[in-house]
Amino acid sequence: MAIASTEKKSAVREAIRDKQRIVVKIGSSSLQHGQTGDLDYIRLEKLVRELCDIRNQGKDVILVTSGAIAVGRKAVGIREITGESEVQQMAVKQACAAVGQARLMMTYQKIFAEYNQVAAQILMTKNTIVDDLNRFNAHNTFSQLLQMGVIPIVNENDTVATYEIEIGDNDTLSAIVAALVDADLLILLSDIDGLYTDDPRHNPDAAFISQVDELTEELLAMGKGSTGSNVGTGGMNTKLQAARIATSSGVDMVIANSRDIGILHRILDGGQEGTLFVAHQEDFDLPQFVSQLHRQ
Repeated sequence: MAIASTEKKSAVREAIRDKQRIVVKIGSSSLQHGQTGDLDYIRLEKLVRELCDIRNQGKDVILVTSGAIAVGRKAVGIREITGESEVQQMAVKQACAAVGQARLMMTYQKIFAEYNQVAAQILMTKNTIVDDLNRFNAHNTFSQLLQMGVIPIVNENDTVATYEIEIGDNDTLSAIVAALVDADLLILLSDIDGLYTDDPRHNPDAAFISQVDELTEELLAMGKGSTGSNVGTGGMNTKLQAARIATSSGVDMVIANSRDIGILHRILDGGQEGTLFVAHQEDFDLPQFVSQLHRQ
């Protein structure tokens, strides 16, 4: 594991102030009240306010949001995705996504409008990246929206995605988006402070890692077997996979706790928040990597 000096850590953090294209990902568990599963409107409002303030600084900002299926389930009164067969379960899941995506986007649009900000919806699948023409068109759409000053809101297209064409989790999706749009920084807002040497929920002696200069096989192995909440789909393993995609594509990445949404502006002010994964440009084949998802 590569350990950076205090001076180097400080310099890298200070450089975050100059990042101009930011991708922010927030998970399902960060958007809902744990007791009821209903949307946490106060947290949503704070998130939108932070994103609008980043945009008002002249920076490009993209939001990757989870929550469509969970919102849809709540709307139609389904606690769990069930069915007599996998096909039926998929149909229920996709129906919930269709209901929930519309509701989630409507909520975002209303709150963004309160801050005079225009938002746009982009729904993606694996084919968006693997197919050359689709990837080219997606890149152009993102570029045009950002040029117009619009904030794209991205989610996986769960209404049509099946196992064969799904990306599977929004940690990975956000890193793919960051690579696609040539972002400077990816921020994963989660229910954990960052990367630890072990799961801090089970091991009180787990040590916090503030900066990772090189994503080694040792570190990647640390994420295996970790899971997220019962609401989301990603654990530390998906976040480390996201770090692999982002850093190999020249994008710095930070994992931080969404408990206080204000952590966004502290990160962008160069604060020592969360775990920073330092970018190192490689000859990284994004379409090839995405095409191998679920086969690894």
